[in-house]
Amino acid sequence: MARKQHTPEEKAKLVIESIRGERTINEIASEHNIHPNMLSRWKREAEKNLYTIFQDGTAKERKIKKSHEEQLEELYAKIGKLTTQNEWLKKKSGL
Repeated sequence: MARKQHTPEEKAKLVIESIRGERTINEIASEHNIHPNMLSRWKREAEKNLYTIFQDGTAKERKIKKSHEEQLEELYAKIGKLTTQNEWLKKKSGL
């Protein structure tokens, strides 16, 4: 039997319902044919990562941009080193 894939929208709906606390996780899980442990895991994950909704988008962009710039610097340094080695090899080989 293949596993049922749940969309993020379905997961969010069920997690919100479990957070509200109007019904138990077991009741919600049995109604939607999901194992209670799965619903509990989704709930823990949602609670753990809830703060990311309120993070400043520009902070993420700055972090990505900084990482990209560091990677570019490393690549330019490597290009310079390889160019120097290539020129040295050409000079030594007599080409």
